[in-house]
This record gives sequence, C-alpha cells and structure tokens, in this order.
Amino acid sequence: MFASIANFVEEWEREAKMTAGLLDSLTDESLKRRISDDRRTLGDLAWHLIASIQFMSALGLSFDGAGDGDGTNKSAPEFAKAYRSISDRFIEALQAQWKDANLADKIEIAGEAWKNGDSLRFALMHQAHHRGQMTVLMRQAGLRPPGLYGPTYETWVEQGMAPRA
Repeated sequence: MFASIANFVEEWEREAKMTAGLLDSLTDESLKRRISDDRRTLGDLAWHLIASIQFMSALGLSFDGAGDGDGTNKSAPEFAKAYRSISDRFIEALQAQWKDANLADKIEIAGEAWKNGDSLRFALMHQAHHRGQMTVLMRQAGLRPPGLYGPTYETWVEQGMAPRA
C-alpha cells in the first residue's frame, strides 16, 4: 500500500510514461493482431487498458472516462491520446479529491474489503500485466516494442552485446 498520494503519483507517472510509449508504438494495422481467434486483439487489449482506469471511480473518485464504445473505430494515435488524457484526469482527480488518509479507507470490491492504497497498487499492476500481453502481440505484428523495465533483444544486439539464450 502507498503511504502518500505523492508516492503513488510519482510511480504512476513513471508507469504511465511507459504505457504511453508502448501505445505510441502501435500502428493501425497492428490493432487487429490477435494470438488466436477466440482472444482479444491488440487493439482490444489497448482499449481495455485505457478504459479500465475509469474503474478508479468505484473508489469515489470523480473524473471523465475514456468515452463510450470499445475503441474499435479508433486509430492507433487516438489510443495513445486517449490514454494520456484519462491518465491525466485520473491523477488530477486523485490529487484534488483525496488526502493521504484516504489511502487507508476501505471499499468493498467483489465482496472483499480493499484499502484504497491497495486498489491504487492494483491499478499499476493491471497496466503492467496488459503491457506484457501487448508486447507479445506487437512482436507477432512485426513491431518493435519499447524497452520497459530493461533493454529489448534488439537493444542488446544494437549495443554489440550477446543476447541471453
């Protein structure tokens, strides 16, 4: 759990920069990529990641969401723009509407009592989870995913290092 809103915002902003960079790497054609016929497309995953930030309103935060729909009529640049917009609105709402003490408040989610600070941690991990899924689909679509928590295979090669087997 986070001890302060400022600590969360600092971590969110680092993670949001990575997520925005990943979304910037998408192409309109790549949005259609799926691992199998019965699974989400890369665009579906991207839109889910964007729209799910609105879940934080269940904690009592009030801010505008990503909009109606499922993202299927949006271009790749619109996905990145939508993410940046909702991410900014979420952080603005958090800073304006909560104090550090609100992190210990509990809200019932799916029959369990969750501290707000734990829900904020979940929101960060949820993004990381879907970024990981997206990088696999990006590679299958012929895109080069950005390094998130370290160098990519391509970065190792470009730097003259032997990639690990």
